[in-house]
Amino acid sequence: MLLPFVAVGLLFYFLMIRPQRKEQSRRDLMLAAVKKNDRVLTAGGIYGVVTNVHREINEVTIRVDETTGTKMRVTLNSIASVLGDEPSEDAASK
Repeated sequence: MLLPFVAVGLLFYFLMIRPQRKEQSRRDLMLAAVKKNDRVLTAGGIYGVVTNVHREINEVTIRVDETTGTKMRVTLNSIASVLGDEPSEDAASK
């Protein structure tokens, strides 16, 4: 009688809990590695370049427009993905 409950519990763990923990650890590592000049995508769909990171207050400043220099302050957790470093001018001219 106890065996079906144990089987369902193990199935639930391997199909739901374990993958979620792996994804959360990958996200934590990504957010810990955010640095200046990284291109990022926020959860709201805004692309920008990181100009400043304040880990102690959980805040990141991103530049969203090159021509006007418009900047936004967002929480570190609102970064959905890091797209990489900003391309340098030398690479852009090639």
